[in-house]
Amino acid sequence: MNNILQKLGQVPSIPVFYHDDSNRCIQIIQAVYDGGIRLFEFVNRGDKALENFKILIEYKNKYLPELTLGIGTIKTADEARSFLDAGAEFLVSPIVSESIAQVAKERNVLWIPGCMTPTEIALAEQLNAPLVKLFPGDTLGPSFLKAIKPLFRHTLFMPTGGVNVEESNIKAWFDAGVYAVGLGSKLFEEPIGATDLKWLTERCEKLVAWARNKQ
Repeated sequence: MNNILQKLGQVPSIPVFYHDDSNRCIQIIQAVYDGGIRLFEFVNRGDKALENFKILIEYKNKYLPELTLGIGTIKTADEARSFLDAGAEFLVSPIVSESIAQVAKERNVLWIPGCMTPTEIALAEQLNAPLVKLFPGDTLGPSFLKAIKPLFRHTLFMPTGGVNVEESNIKAWFDAGVYAVGLGSKLFEEPIGATDLKWLTERCEKLVAWARNKQ
């Protein structure tokens, strides 16, 4: 768990992605890796989530030795167990759940719960979650984190949901005190006329540079 947190501190950004097509998933994860990203959150948001996750784990183990691959949108303990059995290295949830926290404790893996209120953050603290996902990030905004961070001095924060791949937005979040940023659809918006994924690799390179500079 601590090793993953340290790794995230070095490259403080986590892409969040799902697609039904396993080949597309492989292409995306390779392009992101080539851009310097070292943690990746595949999400449990489709019928082929577990099947494709297993394919990604196999690909990662063979070709991407430095990548840490976790699973997001975990809402039940059973889901957590299924993906951990498939090789997930960390868990991310849109909610705070005591049963998921217990599974993470039993398996000794990092669990990142999603929180929107101080009460939820306090509960996540009680469940020993060292890193909290502020979700949805674009609804809460950096000013929310600035207001509540002094109340939770020992908790690390990561906004996800609506975080823009723009230097000013990344700067605003790090100035507010985040440990890392999570990026979903904004990161994967394909430019008009793109014929390959070079744009994604280059976008990730910029993201990594911005995040490191603003820590």
